[in-house]
Amino acid sequence: MQKIRTFLKNNKGATAIEYGLIAALIAVAAIAAMSGLGNSLSGTFNNVSGKLQNAAS
Repeated sequence: MQKIRTFLKNNKGATAIEYGLIAALIAVAAIAAMSGLGNSLSGTFNNVSGKLQNAAS
């Protein structure tokens, strides 16, 4: 009975799960931000490439 009480009072697993959820949320936010930045950079490089090709012609 004492082991069951000790097990129920132990909250180390819950803390680990909370940290895991926070890390996952940060990762999702970082991926979303990098995706948007990547699309913006792609457009910028395509614009510069087009202007260089027109200047070379």
